[in-house]
Amino acid sequence: MTTTDELVQDLPPSAKLVLKVLEYNGGLTQKQIVENSRLSQRTVRDALDRLQEADVVEKDIYIPDARQNLYRLSLDESEEDAEEAAEPEAEAVLD
Repeated sequence: MTTTDELVQDLPPSAKLVLKVLEYNGGLTQKQIVENSRLSQRTVRDALDRLQEADVVEKDIYIPDARQNLYRLSLDESEEDAEEAAEPEAEAVLD
């Protein structure tokens, strides 16, 4: 089990669905999450609050419309290091 799986293990199914929507689609606004998950706005808002409390999701400003927030997965340091290590390998394959 990964650390993210352990963090969301006790969360409701709606929060897990929102997490999967963000995994597949990247950063989304709350409205976009509602559209992709087909959950109610209130359910998505509650799920996002729970995911933020678990430090799995982070909230940023949505540049095209500052009135909205952009929600995306939080990367812990070990995942960031793994991504940075994989990038040079991908570039080497292209050369």
